[in-house]
Amino acid sequence: MTTPQKNSNSCPDCSQESFLDRRRFLQTTAAGVTVASGGLLPAVAKAAEQKATSETLVTQLFDSLTEEQAKQVVFPFDHELRSKVDNNWHITKARVGRDFNADQQQLVLDIFKGLHSEEYADKVVAQVDGDGRGKNLDKCSFALFGAPGEKFEFVLTGRHCTRRCDGNSVEGAAFGGPIFYGHAAEGFNEKPDHPGNAYWFQALRANELYQALDGKQQKIALLDGSPADRAGVADKIKEKTSEMAGLPASEMSADQKELAQKVMTDLLAPFREADREESMKLVNEAGFDNLHFSFYKQGDIGEDGVWDVWRVEGPTMTWYFRGSPHVHTWVNIRAQA
Repeated sequence: MTTPQKNSNSCPDCSQESFLDRRRFLQTTAAGVTVASGGLLPAVAKAAEQKATSETLVTQLFDSLTEEQAKQVVFPFDHELRSKVDNNWHITKARVGRDFNADQQQLVLDIFKGLHSEEYADKVVAQVDGDGRGKNLDKCSFALFGAPGEKFEFVLTGRHCTRRCDGNSVEGAAFGGPIFYGHAAEGFNEKPDHPGNAYWFQALRANELYQALDGKQQKIALLDGSPADRAGVADKIKEKTSEMAGLPASEMSADQKELAQKVMTDLLAPFREADREESMKLVNEAGFDNLHFSFYKQGDIGEDGVWDVWRVEGPTMTWYFRGSPHVHTWVNIRAQA
C-alpha cells in the first residue's frame, strides 16, 4: 500500500493507512486465539456461547471488512467526524445496502436493533426505513472509529437517525455521545394526534405531566417561542440551573415528581437496558430535582393545547422533543464537567 504524503504536523499513528495496518494486526491476533488442537481457549469458547451484543457484532463487522470497504468507513478514533450529530445526514458515502454484502448488512441491522429494547427495536427499524425509503437500513450509512479491542465507536446515520455503539469507550457519555431520533409518519406535516408516529407516546406522557401542574406551575413551565432546532444548539447542555428554562422538579409535589419520572422512563423506553441505566445514573448523580421541564406555545399543531414542542434539561442532559411539523428529538447525556 502506498503511503500518502504527510505534512510535518501530521501524526503517523492517525493516518488511515497506519490505522488500517493496525486493524489487520488485530484481525491476525484474534485469529490466533485457537490452541494447537484446533479448539478455542475455554474463556473464548464460553464467550462464544453467550448472547451477542451490539459491541461483539461491531467486532465481527470490523473484521469482515475488505480493504476497500475499510477505506470508506474506518477512521482513527479521534477523527472529528465521530462526534457529529444531525437530523438528516450520511456519515460516509458508502450505503449499507449497496456497498456491503448480505452478511455485513445483517450485522449492521443486528447492531442497530441491539441498541434498542426488544419492545421497540422493530418499530425503530421501521421508522428509519420509512423515513429513509429503505428496507433493513439499506439506505443508511455507518462509520467505525478506532478498533474493537481498543477504543472504538460505531456510528449509524440516515434520515432522522444518529445512533452510536462505543462499548463505553467514550467515558462519561450515555449512548456514546449525542444522538438523534425522529419520525415523519404520514408526511412532512403531521396531524395534531400524530397518527402512526413511533415516538408520540413520549409527548403524551410529557403533556400528562403538564396537565397535572397547577396554574402557577404551568405559567412557569409554558414558554413562548421554541428552542433552535439544529446541531450544536438543540443538543447543548446547560450546566447551570440558572440558565435553564421551565419548571424545576424541585418545585413539584410528590405525585408530580412521579409523573416526571415516568416521562424519563418513556423517553428511555426505546433503548437497551444498559443505556437506560447509564443515562439515569448520570441524571441522578446531578440530582433529579435539578431537571427542568419546559413546554412551548410555538408549534402547537391544531392549537389544541397538547404541546408538541417540549424539553427536559439538567446539569448533565438535554432532551429536546420538537413535534412540529413532525418529530425531531435531540439527546445528549453526559457526566458533570
